[in-house]
Amino acid sequence: MAIPRILEVRTKILKQNDETARAMRRRFDRLGLLVVNLVSSPGTGKTSFLLETLRRLRSRGESVAAIVGDLETDNDARRLAESGAPVRQIMTHGLCHLEADMVAQELADWNLVDFGYLFIENVGNLVCPTSWDLGEHVRLALLSVTEGEDKPLKYPGLFNTADVAAITKCDLAAACEFDRDLALANIDSVRPGMTIFETSSKTGSGFDAWLDCLSSRRATLGQPA
Repeated sequence: MAIPRILEVRTKILKQNDETARAMRRRFDRLGLLVVNLVSSPGTGKTSFLLETLRRLRSRGESVAAIVGDLETDNDARRLAESGAPVRQIMTHGLCHLEADMVAQELADWNLVDFGYLFIENVGNLVCPTSWDLGEHVRLALLSVTEGEDKPLKYPGLFNTADVAAITKCDLAAACEFDRDLALANIDSVRPGMTIFETSSKTGSGFDAWLDCLSSRRATLGQPA
């Protein structure tokens, strides 16, 4: 009898989370604030990718902010603050994902009208974050060339729930003997037609296309899907 009870509790928790997330998204829409949720395994270069994104958006004159989720430490938040953007850290103390109410609490005293973009760097995990809506408009799945080409096949849930994908650390592709065509084919087999950005935070390659995508998405906020 315990198993059905656990499932009932989980369903209730997820329902409450989704209700909070929908309310947040409606608010973001009204404000014209594009929210992006970054999901990947640890070591993919998610923080470097986000740091480069923040810097480049600010250089375009955009106002940006970020929230970072980690089990412990504020290392990533301090690093992202080097961009000059407002950054806050959520320490989950063992929880493997962020939840909508955690994000809502961090945003409670922020004047969101001041921002055009908000980025949420989720806890490094390829499974747990896929079930939790954070009110985002764009969920980005990141895959590093150092991880191998089969991650989309091993963790299809992430790529199935993502809107776009980014391959990171492409400057290391040759050294890692990364099979680009196979990686692209694997992503496409899980999520056909998904937009994929091939990027390097070190060289800056791929970021112009990524930022142009964000700009286009923000321009459609509040419009019918």
